[in-house]
Parts: sequence; structure tokens; C-alpha cells
Amino acid sequence: MPALPYRPATLARLAKHLLDHLGHDKVDVSGVSWGGGLAQQFAKQYPRICRKLVLVSTSSGWTMVPGKPSVLSKMGSIKRYTDKGYMRSIAAEIYGGAFRNDDTLIIAHADGMRPSSNAGYMLQLLAMTGWTSVPWLWRLRQPTLVLSGTDDPLIPATNARLLAHLIPNAQLELVDDGHLFVLSLPN
Repeated sequence: MPALPYRPATLARLAKHLLDHLGHDKVDVSGVSWGGGLAQQFAKQYPRICRKLVLVSTSSGWTMVPGKPSVLSKMGSIKRYTDKGYMRSIAAEIYGGAFRNDDTLIIAHADGMRPSSNAGYMLQLLAMTGWTSVPWLWRLRQPTLVLSGTDDPLIPATNARLLAHLIPNAQLELVDDGHLFVLSLPN
């Protein structure tokens, strides 16, 4: 456990060290939701290593257009990781899309959740506090695919439009689904 909350730049550096250890000098980077912020940070810090970028259901950080407060408060609670029944009860509301109508998706997602410690979860939440990519997105040169669900209660598609507008070599694709369309539409 780190002594202080980690920041996206620290995690990007750790990812680069892992790539060095594994012997990779070029990678395509993809990030979903919170991981999309880390993917942006990695692309900024290591432009010679990051060949392509895929940003899924993500935003530019604190400058994002937020989802509904009722949805964000449920998402921010560690209870969704520690109580599978609670996760099942809120999944349709927080993830939208196919999760609204398919109980098998909800059950599989809830059953696959692994709880973190309270401290670990707080560190994850704190890591992105105050972070934004808006001031430097225009400097990213990687070909970038920005994907967003049109029914994403957590990170509305407006955020994907902003990312695609600010990143020079970006292509935007909207998917008729919710926040976790990568799970509900794997093909």
C-alpha cells in the first residue's frame, strides 16, 4: 500500500517500467472508464512508446460533464464492490444500456466483482482528484479511437465528443449501449 495517494503520472511510470521489464518498446494502449484517464496520461508521458490509443467510456478528468448525482453517489460507494446484492440492485441504474434489460449481465458482473480494501478503494478515488487532460490533449499525436455508449449514466457521451474534438487524430464512435458496452457487446 502506498504511503501517499498515487497519481496518474505515477501509475503511467509504473506501467512503463513493466513494459521495459517485459521487453516491449511500442504498445497500443486502451483504457475503460477510470483506466481511460490513465491511458491518456500514459500517451502524454510516453508518446514514443504509445503507438495507438483507445479510450472507452471515459472522460478528461475533473473537467468532465458528470452523470446524474444519484448515479455518481452509488458509483462512489465501496458497497458496490463488497455487497453483490447491492451491486445487482444498482447495476442497471449506474451502467445503463443492456444492463437495464438483461439480468444475466447484471448477475455475471456482480458475481465477478472482487472487493478491494477500503483504503485501496479510497486511493483509487483520490488518484484522479483534480486530474484533467484538457490542457494537453491537443498535443497527443497517436491515432485515437474514442468509444462511448449513448446510454451511459456515469460518463455521458458528451465527454467522448469533447475528447474526440480535442485530440488531433481522434475518431469518435458512439455505441447504442451503456457504460460497460465492452462487456455487453464483446464482438
